[in-house]
Amino acid sequence: MSAQTYLAYDYPLLSAFWTMLVFFLWIMWFVLLFRVIVDVFRDDGMSGWAKAGWTLFVIVVPFLGVLVYLIARGKGMGEREMNQARAQQAAFDSYVRETAQGGAERRSSADELAKLSEMRSRGDISDDEFRRAKELVLSGGGTGTNKATGTAQQPARGVPTSSGR
Repeated sequence: MSAQTYLAYDYPLLSAFWTMLVFFLWIMWFVLLFRVIVDVFRDDGMSGWAKAGWTLFVIVVPFLGVLVYLIARGKGMGEREMNQARAQQAAFDSYVRETAQGGAERRSSADELAKLSEMRSRGDISDDEFRRAKELVLSGGGTGTNKATGTAQQPARGVPTSSGR
Protein backbone atom coordinates (compact mmCIF):
# COMPACT_ATOMS: atom_id res chain seq x y z
CA MET A 1 0.00 0.00 0.00
CA SER A 2 1.72 3.09 -1.16
CA ALA A 3 0.18 6.51 -0.96
CA GLN A 4 -0.09 8.45 -4.19
CA THR A 5 1.70 11.76 -4.36
CA TYR A 6 0.06 14.52 -6.37
CA LEU A 7 2.28 17.10 -7.92
CA ALA A 8 1.35 20.49 -9.35
CA TYR A 9 1.22 19.15 -12.89
CA ASP A 10 -1.30 16.50 -11.82
CA TYR A 11 -3.93 19.24 -11.24
CA PRO A 12 -5.13 20.41 -14.68
CA LEU A 13 -5.44 24.09 -15.52
CA LEU A 14 -9.18 23.86 -16.15
CA SER A 15 -9.66 22.36 -12.69
CA ALA A 16 -7.73 25.28 -11.18
CA PHE A 17 -10.04 27.76 -12.94
CA TRP A 18 -13.12 25.80 -11.82
CA THR A 19 -11.87 25.82 -8.21
CA MET A 20 -11.28 29.58 -8.33
CA LEU A 21 -14.76 30.15 -9.79
CA VAL A 22 -16.42 28.07 -7.08
CA PHE A 23 -14.40 29.83 -4.38
CA PHE A 24 -15.32 33.27 -5.82
CA LEU A 25 -19.02 32.38 -5.97
CA TRP A 26 -18.86 31.07 -2.40
CA ILE A 27 -17.37 34.38 -1.18
CA MET A 28 -19.97 36.36 -3.17
CA TRP A 29 -22.74 34.27 -1.61
CA PHE A 30 -21.58 35.21 1.90
CA VAL A 31 -21.31 38.89 0.94
CA LEU A 32 -24.89 38.81 -0.36
CA LEU A 33 -26.12 36.91 2.70
CA PHE A 34 -24.56 39.44 5.10
CA ARG A 35 -25.92 42.40 3.08
CA VAL A 36 -29.42 40.98 3.31
CA ILE A 37 -29.09 40.43 7.07
CA VAL A 38 -27.71 43.96 7.57
CA ASP A 39 -30.57 45.38 5.48
CA VAL A 40 -33.13 43.53 7.57
CA PHE A 41 -31.83 45.23 10.71
CA ARG A 42 -31.34 48.62 8.98
CA ASP A 43 -35.01 48.92 7.97
CA ASP A 44 -36.75 51.08 10.58
CA GLY A 45 -40.18 50.52 9.02
CA MET A 46 -40.12 46.80 9.78
CA SER A 47 -41.38 45.50 13.13
CA GLY A 48 -39.28 43.35 15.41
CA TRP A 49 -41.31 40.24 14.57
CA ALA A 50 -40.85 40.84 10.84
CA LYS A 51 -37.10 41.24 11.35
CA ALA A 52 -36.99 38.02 13.37
CA GLY A 53 -39.02 36.21 10.71
CA TRP A 54 -36.84 37.35 7.80
CA THR A 55 -33.66 36.55 9.74
CA LEU A 56 -34.92 33.07 10.63
CA PHE A 57 -36.04 32.48 7.02
CA VAL A 58 -32.65 33.56 5.65
CA ILE A 59 -30.74 31.41 8.16
CA VAL A 60 -32.88 28.25 7.97
CA VAL A 61 -33.35 28.20 4.19
CA PRO A 62 -30.53 30.48 3.04
CA PHE A 63 -30.72 30.25 -0.77
CA LEU A 64 -34.49 30.49 -0.95
CA GLY A 65 -34.64 33.10 1.84
CA VAL A 66 -32.14 35.44 0.17
CA LEU A 67 -33.78 35.00 -3.23
CA VAL A 68 -37.27 35.76 -1.84
CA TYR A 69 -35.92 38.74 0.15
CA LEU A 70 -34.27 40.21 -2.95
CA ILE A 71 -37.44 39.79 -5.00
CA ALA A 72 -39.77 41.16 -2.32
CA ARG A 73 -37.64 43.96 -0.84
CA GLY A 74 -34.79 44.55 -3.31
CA LYS A 75 -35.87 48.05 -4.36
CA GLY A 76 -36.18 49.25 -0.78
CA MET A 77 -32.79 47.70 -0.07
CA GLY A 78 -31.15 50.04 -2.59
CA GLU A 79 -33.04 53.07 -1.27
CA ARG A 80 -31.97 52.35 2.31
CA GLU A 81 -28.37 51.99 1.15
CA MET A 82 -28.52 55.37 -0.62
CA ASN A 83 -30.11 57.06 2.41
CA GLN A 84 -27.37 55.76 4.67
CA ALA A 85 -24.68 56.89 2.22
CA ARG A 86 -26.21 60.39 2.11
CA ALA A 87 -26.41 60.54 5.90
CA GLN A 88 -22.77 59.48 6.24
CA GLN A 89 -21.70 62.07 3.65
CA ALA A 90 -23.66 64.81 5.44
CA ALA A 91 -22.08 63.84 8.78
CA PHE A 92 -18.61 63.87 7.20
CA ASP A 93 -19.22 67.27 5.56
CA SER A 94 -20.47 68.66 8.87
CA TYR A 95 -17.39 67.34 10.67
CA VAL A 96 -15.04 68.84 8.08
CA ARG A 97 -16.87 72.18 8.24
CA GLU A 98 -16.70 72.31 12.05
CA THR A 99 -13.04 71.29 12.08
CA ALA A 100 -12.10 73.90 9.48
CA GLN A 101 -13.91 76.64 11.39
CA GLY A 102 -12.22 75.62 14.64
CA GLY A 103 -8.82 75.78 12.95
CA ALA A 104 -9.53 79.28 11.62
CA GLU A 105 -10.50 80.46 15.10
CA ARG A 106 -7.28 79.07 16.59
CA ARG A 107 -5.23 80.73 13.87
CA SER A 108 -6.98 84.05 14.39
CA SER A 109 -6.27 83.93 18.16
CA ALA A 110 -2.64 83.09 17.48
CA ASP A 111 -2.45 85.90 14.92
CA GLU A 112 -3.98 88.34 17.42
CA LEU A 113 -1.41 87.35 20.06
CA ALA A 114 1.45 87.68 17.58
CA LYS A 115 0.27 91.15 16.57
CA LEU A 116 -0.09 92.20 20.22
CA SER A 117 3.40 90.93 20.99
CA GLU A 118 4.80 92.83 18.04
CA MET A 119 3.01 96.01 19.15
CA ARG A 120 4.43 95.64 22.67
CA SER A 121 7.96 95.08 21.35
CA ARG A 122 7.68 98.25 19.22
CA GLY A 123 6.50 100.15 22.28
CA ASP A 124 3.03 100.93 20.90
CA ILE A 125 1.35 99.44 23.98
CA SER A 126 2.47 99.03 27.59
CA ASP A 127 2.94 95.69 29.37
CA ASP A 128 -0.28 96.26 31.32
CA GLU A 129 -2.26 96.90 28.12
CA PHE A 130 -0.65 93.82 26.52
CA ARG A 131 -1.64 91.67 29.52
CA ARG A 132 -5.28 92.86 29.41
CA ALA A 133 -5.53 92.42 25.63
CA LYS A 134 -3.96 88.95 25.87
CA GLU A 135 -6.49 87.91 28.52
CA LEU A 136 -9.28 89.22 26.31
CA VAL A 137 -8.05 87.27 23.26
CA LEU A 138 -7.48 84.06 25.23
CA SER A 139 -10.92 84.24 26.83
CA GLY A 140 -12.48 84.35 23.36
CA GLY A 141 -13.75 87.88 23.78
CA GLY A 142 -11.22 89.53 21.52
CA THR A 143 -11.92 91.54 18.41
CA GLY A 144 -13.58 89.79 15.54
CA THR A 145 -17.08 88.47 15.21
CA ASN A 146 -19.39 87.09 17.83
CA LYS A 147 -19.97 83.40 17.12
CA ALA A 148 -23.60 83.44 18.24
CA THR A 149 -24.83 86.60 16.50
CA GLY A 150 -22.30 87.12 13.71
CA THR A 151 -21.94 90.79 14.70
CA ALA A 152 -18.66 92.59 15.16
CA GLN A 153 -17.37 92.79 18.72
CA GLN A 154 -15.81 95.92 20.13
CA PRO A 155 -12.62 95.71 22.20
CA ALA A 156 -12.74 96.54 25.89
CA ARG A 157 -12.19 100.18 26.83
CA GLY A 158 -8.51 101.04 26.98
CA VAL A 159 -7.47 97.90 25.09
CA PRO A 160 -6.12 98.62 21.64
CA THR A 161 -7.16 96.60 18.64
CA SER A 162 -4.66 94.52 16.73
CA SER A 163 -4.71 96.99 13.83
CA GLY A 164 -2.77 99.68 15.61
CA ARG A 165 -2.90 102.39 18.26
